[in-house]
Amino acid sequence: MGSTSDKIKGVANEAAGNIKQGVGKVTGNDRMRAEGVMQEKKGEAQQAVGKAKDALKKGIDKA
Repeated sequence: MGSTSDKIKGVANEAAGNIKQGVGKVTGNDRMRAEGVMQEKKGEAQQAVGKAKDALKKGIDKA
């Protein structure tokens, strides 16, 4: 998976996680809220992977 793809999927997961957290909070559904937190963290990790791939590619290109 490319760095751009990782970052896009990360943003999407982070957004979906935030929505789940909000719905869970409003409805009092603790499980949905927890799932939202986990999905948000997954998105943050995916974005970090994408950024790391970019940094690695830039380092290789400079060599």
